[in-house]
Amino acid sequence: MDDRERKLLACAGIAGIFLAIQFGALALVEPFQQEGHQVVEDTTDPTISVLYVGAIVVVTALMLAAMKYGGDEALRLIIIFASGYISLFVFQVIVPNVLTVDVGGSTVDVIAWLGAAAVAVALYSYPEWYVIDAAGIVMGIGGAGLFGINFGILPALVLLVVLAVYDAISVYGTEHMLTLASGVMDMRVPVVLVVPLTLSYSFLDAENPVDGEDEGEDDQSDQGDDPEPPDAAELRELGPEGISELPEQRLTAIEDETVEAVDDEIVAAIQEELPGRDALFIGLGDAVIPTVLVASAAFFVETDPTLSVFGVSANLPALGAIAGTVAGLSILLWMVLKGRAHAGLPLLNGGAIAGYLLGALLSGLSLLEALGVDGVL
Repeated sequence: MDDRERKLLACAGIAGIFLAIQFGALALVEPFQQEGHQVVEDTTDPTISVLYVGAIVVVTALMLAAMKYGGDEALRLIIIFASGYISLFVFQVIVPNVLTVDVGGSTVDVIAWLGAAAVAVALYSYPEWYVIDAAGIVMGIGGAGLFGINFGILPALVLLVVLAVYDAISVYGTEHMLTLASGVMDMRVPVVLVVPLTLSYSFLDAENPVDGEDEGEDDQSDQGDDPEPPDAAELRELGPEGISELPEQRLTAIEDETVEAVDDEIVAAIQEELPGRDALFIGLGDAVIPTVLVASAAFFVETDPTLSVFGVSANLPALGAIAGTVAGLSILLWMVLKGRAHAGLPLLNGGAIAGYLLGALLSGLSLLEALGVDGVL
């Protein structure tokens, strides 16, 4: 299997994780509501989205401060505890209630608690990539499902739009999200999902890819000015056979616009000369946030027809949001494979919103009804 095939297979693996989280969340919205997990009184109030985004900003600042001042291990333990806690909500719904004990007048599902504890213990003791991904899928299903039944359509749309803007600013502007990604990589926690390109890959033994990029940048700065990237004309003059003559520093500095302006043979030659990657990485939040709209559409939008996909019932707006997310993910992965870090939520949330609106309009809803503002205006 060549490098291109491995990358395509890894991309398919990431898409599979996204779909598992989205359809898992769809399956659990009704059970979550029946279990009494809908705690927001007015699910149509968009201010809950603003409050949630504010909480994200505060938590992000606290995480960055913890990393800066040596609180990494404490932060890792908190994230592992949160992983087990969110997993408990999922296991309490999907695990048969066959073994219970009475604790202080409350019935405790022993198997669900053991499952949640197993997630936490596995993450603490052996955070290999498949442990990270399995825990991330369970967390993603639980988180998206819980938010989906508490965020009505308008709050969900506001949440996705604001977080897409915030993600773009934090990646391309302040770049603090890249710092955060580097830190959580070292912690080996399911904040970042990992899909290897080779069977021999070990997340436990791998170097931090974000740190690797930073070190390369430091090396370049030590040598003086940043290398001037070749333009499309120079690449065409060199041709596929001459790409190997370019220094690695100039190759890694090639801009996206330049890559898009040359033919596929030159692009393949550039990728052949660039340092290879062992795995693809994507944030768990990139899967969870657009899925909030999927779950919200399935729970709050009453429309026909309802279809069964993978044994899960969903309406057209929810399925449209899933299709839009996958479309956005495809574009994102295409951009990432060029070797640059990109903000995921602008594409993923944008795709989810576009797909949701298309599905809602095809279902016969008006645009105001689809936006959830028909009762406000």
